[in-house]
Amino acid sequence: MQLSIAENMKAFLSAEEVIAAQETMGVDNSLIEDETYFLIETIHDSNKILVGCGGWGKRKTLYGGDHTAGRDDSYGDPAVDAARIRAMYTHPAWVRCGIGSLLLDLGEAAAREAGFRTIELGSTLPGEPFYLARGYKEVQRVTNVAANGAENVVIKMIKNLSVSTHPPKGSEPKGL
Repeated sequence: MQLSIAENMKAFLSAEEVIAAQETMGVDNSLIEDETYFLIETIHDSNKILVGCGGWGKRKTLYGGDHTAGRDDSYGDPAVDAARIRAMYTHPAWVRCGIGSLLLDLGEAAAREAGFRTIELGSTLPGEPFYLARGYKEVQRVTNVAANGAENVVIKMIKNLSVSTHPPKGSEPKGL
């Protein structure tokens, strides 16, 4: 996660903004407890390498790690609440290899299977084009001011799960 945050945001954010973003990112143990978090690994030279992680949440917290303020760990009701795509990270060497698409497909399918009709997420600026391409619509932009004084923009996005938006043919993961 830390490598993904540090490297994948450089082209979009200043060093201070990357630090600010870390206040709303990181491990959320409720995803692990709920068994809604996925790890994507590959093997290179007989060693397992984590190339991506992410998942979905049935709780009301939209984004953030265990340390993030404003969490709501109560469970959402699939009949009225949206599921959440949560904590999506790709190893910098594996960006644009289909890892994010695979994680998103897994999360959306699991949320759909659990009875949720909509799904939402809190996107970073670097993630916004990816989610727009996958059928998510912007609902709101929230600017958080971090402890270091830098701004961190989180884009709340939503998608109807009855609409399937698979990536274009040929964009499936490579090298797995």
